[in-house]
Amino acid sequence: MRVIKRDLRESNIDIKEIRKALKQACEGIDIDYLEIESHIDTIYRDRITTSEIQKSLIEITSRLTSVEKPEYRLVAARLLIMDYTKEALKRRKFGSHYENYYDFILEAVDKGLYSSKILDLYSKDEFIEAGNNIKPSYDYEFDYAGANLLANRYLITDGNAPFELPQEMFMSISLYLASTEKGNRVDIAKNIYNAVAGRKISLATPILINLRKDNGNLSSCFISAMDDSLDSIFYNINTVAQISKNGGGVGINISRVRATGSEIKGVPNASGGVIPWIKILNDTAVAVNQLGKRAGAVTVALDIWHLDLLDFLELQTETGDQRKKAYDIFPQLVVPDLFMNRVKSRGSWTLFDPHEVKKEIGKDLAVLWGEEFENTYKLLESSDFIKKRKVVSAIDIFKQIMKSQIETGMPYLFFKDSVNRANPNSHDGFIGSGNLCQESFSNFRPSEILDEVIHGDEVTAKSRDGLVHTCNLLSLNLANIEDSEDLERNTKLGIRILDNALELTNSPIAESILHNNRYRTIGLGAMGLADYLARESIKYDESESFVDKLFEQIALYAVEESAELSKDRGAYPAFRDSKWSNGIFFNKDKSWFINNSDLRDRWSKVIDLVKKSGIRNGQLLAIAPNTSSSLLQGCSPGVLPVYSKFHIDKNANGAIPICPPFIKKSFWFYKESKNIDQKDIITVISSIQKWIDQGISMEILYNLNNNITATDIYDTLFKAWESGCKTVYYTRTIQRNSSVISEIESCVSCAN
Repeated sequence: MRVIKRDLRESNIDIKEIRKALKQACEGIDIDYLEIESHIDTIYRDRITTSEIQKSLIEITSRLTSVEKPEYRLVAARLLIMDYTKEALKRRKFGSHYENYYDFILEAVDKGLYSSKILDLYSKDEFIEAGNNIKPSYDYEFDYAGANLLANRYLITDGNAPFELPQEMFMSISLYLASTEKGNRVDIAKNIYNAVAGRKISLATPILINLRKDNGNLSSCFISAMDDSLDSIFYNINTVAQISKNGGGVGINISRVRATGSEIKGVPNASGGVIPWIKILNDTAVAVNQLGKRAGAVTVALDIWHLDLLDFLELQTETGDQRKKAYDIFPQLVVPDLFMNRVKSRGSWTLFDPHEVKKEIGKDLAVLWGEEFENTYKLLESSDFIKKRKVVSAIDIFKQIMKSQIETGMPYLFFKDSVNRANPNSHDGFIGSGNLCQESFSNFRPSEILDEVIHGDEVTAKSRDGLVHTCNLLSLNLANIEDSEDLERNTKLGIRILDNALELTNSPIAESILHNNRYRTIGLGAMGLADYLARESIKYDESESFVDKLFEQIALYAVEESAELSKDRGAYPAFRDSKWSNGIFFNKDKSWFINNSDLRDRWSKVIDLVKKSGIRNGQLLAIAPNTSSSLLQGCSPGVLPVYSKFHIDKNANGAIPICPPFIKKSFWFYKESKNIDQKDIITVISSIQKWIDQGISMEILYNLNNNITATDIYDTLFKAWESGCKTVYYTRTIQRNSSVISEIESCVSCAN
């Protein structure tokens, strides 16, 4: 029986070569390679290629993965990496495996796969030093889901052919991230490399994909606002297109846009309201995809007092007028405390036209929150000068929200007062709504669109004073964090990486650059919490106290590092008069820490340091969902419990076995989300939220097999609001007599 090798030579098939590959893949793993060999008889045929043999071995080992033998997924990953490496090396001029990193850089630049800028940043000797610190053994730490995702999404290819190897990617990214440093940049790059390649730190997708390329956007999250003018509306549609083209996820607040039936230039009933503009945003997201990989991702936010609310709640339902539907955007409701209290008291709720409100009282209702909003809203309710209004039952609106969430998974809920009470930069603006995944937000405002200016045969369009929320993200992989020292080291390194990334990113729009320059917002998050707890023999729904202390540590380390950076690099420009400058950290003053924290001495010291030297970043912490990137990291997503202890993910790349890293040793400490009361999960999330200055992507899962009632759903959402959670992300359901979770489209931009 003949076999065709990768260089197209033919030879007799040699079982010894197959055994050699299996032995290599099983080294150090509790798997007998002979067990795999016993399944491979069916793959033999004359003139089979070595690549086909390798792929068959991968499929066999993947199929053998089970709860009892989860190690097979590690063997499958190694076989996949071995196959990818052989395919990459046969196309290279120098052909070595991690031995000539400098030659790899030269060839990557020569082929146009890497930006030539990297050659300006480091010398040949520095590349050689960095290359000598590459650890090929890191390739063998992935599981199959992670290796599969790495090969299909992140590694740079030459056309469709493999070219870049995993550790080359991680080292190149690390060198870029260290390039803004003073001192020995290669040593810093080594530290970053060991954290990233060792999967203690997970970088966001835009950093992983774009950093080696020319003019790459490294930011994950953007939020903009439409003003109530045609110029502003189409300016924002272009903003969405530019961000989406560069791979970012976008949030758009449309609460200032006049309602259906509002006047336009004195003509009554002329406005079509917000729905037609949402449909254009929807089509823009589809037309301008994320780097050719998938449709753009846009969340559209509307304040819950807006007169077009009822149509907004019907955007994605299957019934009703299809001309008013938008199935490719992600609806988000901005909810003040006053509405929740009206629901609680079974009171009425009045919907207003923002155009008429501004015309009559001279200010936008959308910019108000807290006491000022409540006073203004009640004034409008009692007034006789507001003609366009609709009085509805608050509880009926809430029921419609609940119904839509069960049917479609949305709308997201953004608790505006909770967010703005905790805003460290409330002296300089307000936060109107959340980003695509509901974990990142800061001050933003619409641009004022100026008249076009003609100079000769040039027409110049200008705008001013706008800010688009922008945030760079990464996450700590708690599953791989060993102890408190390791946690501190990687938290501080993560803050440093993100601050450096701000200097390297090429934002797709000017208002994003202005935001970065003013606030230097970053978002350090976490994933693998369920694994961390299981490893420590703690069940998720019994972890509140433990998690509270864990995330206090993370918050402290993050603030300490940003304060140290401020000493060397300067505070963010809007620092003066911020809560940071006034000694208010996470809405707690110095006396709170002295009286309540086990870390009181360190908190006291850093509060004094920030008052003296400032803080580098206006906001520091945000916990993304990490649904797909957790696969790369080999851990559970975000800070939620696992959905399932073992399942098969079927996608375009085949059937992928998914199970948490410590499933064999800590099986009974992995409690599945579908079997936990969601109010218990909210208790844990709210204990984390106390230490997160932005938000947490919190999904809620209703298992309808557990006799979930409308009252249960109501109580769950109210607990989220009352316990201080700032947002509610997706709502998922498991239908009766089923174990299948409702499908959602995850955001790649927020993925780490």
